[in-house]
Amino acid sequence: MPGDLLMRIHSPEFRAMSERVLRATELTSRLNVLPFEDESGKAELFEQILGRPLPAHVTIYPPFYTDHGLNLDLGERVFVNQGCTFLDYAGIRLGERVMVAPKVTFITVGHPVDTDDRRVWLTGGPIDVAENVWIGAGATILPGVSIGRDSVVAAGAVVADDVPPASLVTGQKAAVRRRW
Repeated sequence: MPGDLLMRIHSPEFRAMSERVLRATELTSRLNVLPFEDESGKAELFEQILGRPLPAHVTIYPPFYTDHGLNLDLGERVFVNQGCTFLDYAGIRLGERVMVAPKVTFITVGHPVDTDDRRVWLTGGPIDVAENVWIGAGATILPGVSIGRDSVVAAGAVVADDVPPASLVTGQKAAVRRRW
């Protein structure tokens, strides 16, 4: 995965990213209107979106959204339910046996808070989700976050900080509530 991101808007790198966003959007819009049973059509589009075949034993239920696709790394037996969004330009890794509930959002890119810099730079960092993690419905995972093995992110949680292994995080700003 790419490291921490600092990219000048209106640079050649930004233009290349923007072109990929348009291509990924076109591909996902085609994916999301296929009949559910069209396995070969979905496999072909996922290969174009990810830049490689969808790993064996990975399940993704459309609708599925990504702004890049090429920086999404999926481990064996990952399950992604409907309506999830992966803004993966800075990289997203989902380890083996990760389960993602409906409408989860992963965001790796943002903007500086300073108003003078907001329209000049993109910032961000990769998201790393370790093995056997469960992410509940409607959770949002923000740039640069790592989620430790065997953890659970509760439905609706906003994860802005790293999650230790074997932990349950909850709340509008996810906080460790319990460890095991």
